[in-house]
Amino acid sequence: MMPTILEIIVVVVVIIIITKSFRLQSLLLRSKQEMFGCQRFYRKRTDQLAPSEPQTFSLPAPLPPWPQGQGFALGKINLGELEAVKVSRFKFIWSNNTQDDKKGVTFYKHIGIPDGFYSLGYYCQSNDQPFRGFVLVAREIPFKSESTHISTGIASPALREPVDYTLVWSSNDGSEERLQGCGFFWLPQPPEGYKSIGYLVTRSPKKPKLDKVRCVRADLTERCENYQVILNVGTRFSEFPFQVWSTRPSHQGMLGRGVSVGTFSCNSCWVPGQELPIACLKNLDPTLHAMPNCDQIHALIKHYGPTVFFHPDEIYMPSSVSWFFENGALLFRKGDSVGQSIDVDGSNLPSGGRNDGEFWIDLPSGDRKNSVKSGNLGSAKTLRTCEASSWWDFH
Repeated sequence: MMPTILEIIVVVVVIIIITKSFRLQSLLLRSKQEMFGCQRFYRKRTDQLAPSEPQTFSLPAPLPPWPQGQGFALGKINLGELEAVKVSRFKFIWSNNTQDDKKGVTFYKHIGIPDGFYSLGYYCQSNDQPFRGFVLVAREIPFKSESTHISTGIASPALREPVDYTLVWSSNDGSEERLQGCGFFWLPQPPEGYKSIGYLVTRSPKKPKLDKVRCVRADLTERCENYQVILNVGTRFSEFPFQVWSTRPSHQGMLGRGVSVGTFSCNSCWVPGQELPIACLKNLDPTLHAMPNCDQIHALIKHYGPTVFFHPDEIYMPSSVSWFFENGALLFRKGDSVGQSIDVDGSNLPSGGRNDGEFWIDLPSGDRKNSVKSGNLGSAKTLRTCEASSWWDFH
């Protein structure tokens, strides 16, 4: 019996639907495969999984020789009981995108660690940026390493191996047949009284060896916080969401003692404000031996200091703060209509407290107002801060 035209049409429609469904599933699987680098339909050698080396960042000109000093620009820093050294040579570990070198994030293991120094965690960065990263590795300073906890009376080393690792996240879906090209993120579990500083990344579900990293005694660390998102894996590509962040010390500024190590933070369920399971290092050296001396500061200013150009028609110029006070700036208080003259050194200005709007500084009235607004370039001074290498002018 010959099939009817309607039956033929139904069969063709069913075949088309099945074909499109299969193609859609293939595209979704290929998308996930490309996102994580897990080769589901074919296998590549491990060396083929590495993206091309990123372009290394370089300055437009070589650094000049600096005047002699104590510990500035030596590539290492004394933190009290620890000495930290910057390492900027890395080996590829895993990338979340192997199909497009310009997208995704790559994770690296540092190499060339000096003898006696130990890793504190691995490094990562986006593939679309010049390669300019570094991490700090650390060692105990021998003559200060015999610190003793008052509570126990037992000498505790500054650095110790972790007692175990916790698998934080993996790009693998749990199948042992699909491990090639997948990444596994490990958090070192520190001994009691110690803190982890960074994470490790492997291409194997096997835990890293305990001697691959060191944890730092808690009193030598400072709390750190998530800073900028480097990688954000949503539920579209994984059963569990996953984020990777750069980190920075929680307490910043002139009085902050935290030292960023260059490692990253990662988790699946971080809540803003939640304390991270890792920390940064803490500078306990009161001598600040790594700061530049006066000769080095002047050399830095000469080499990197900005040059300010004013438009020929510019009428508002900077001045010194003392010139501004001396030439008519007034201190006003809420409820008073008459302003008070400000001492040249600012000694009668309110101090402490917070910006509650109770006081403010304003210009004088009359002809003096325009004169003060115009500033005085001859008295202008630039404030330079060595900690952040910043320049400040008063307008």
